[in-house]
Amino acid sequence: MANHQSALKRIRSSETRRLRNRYQLKTTRTFIKRLENTTDKAEAEKLYRDVAGMIDKLAKKNIIHKNKAAHQKSHLAKHVNQLS
Repeated sequence: MANHQSALKRIRSSETRRLRNRYQLKTTRTFIKRLENTTDKAEAEKLYRDVAGMIDKLAKKNIIHKNKAAHQKSHLAKHVNQLS
């Protein structure tokens, strides 16, 4: 166990960040699945804008890698464009 106050605070703050990151990642994954299951093009386009912003935010905060973010957005855009 840590002995210094700064180490104890670092443990608390890193746990808080870890939980927040997990929540944001899980929420984004839920929205991605919702978008992939959508068959209405208008609804999918609206949802894609929201999901792309969420993915960009995760990449900006280094929760996911920037290349993974680009790959996911490309995959979802392809799905939205194939809808009629």
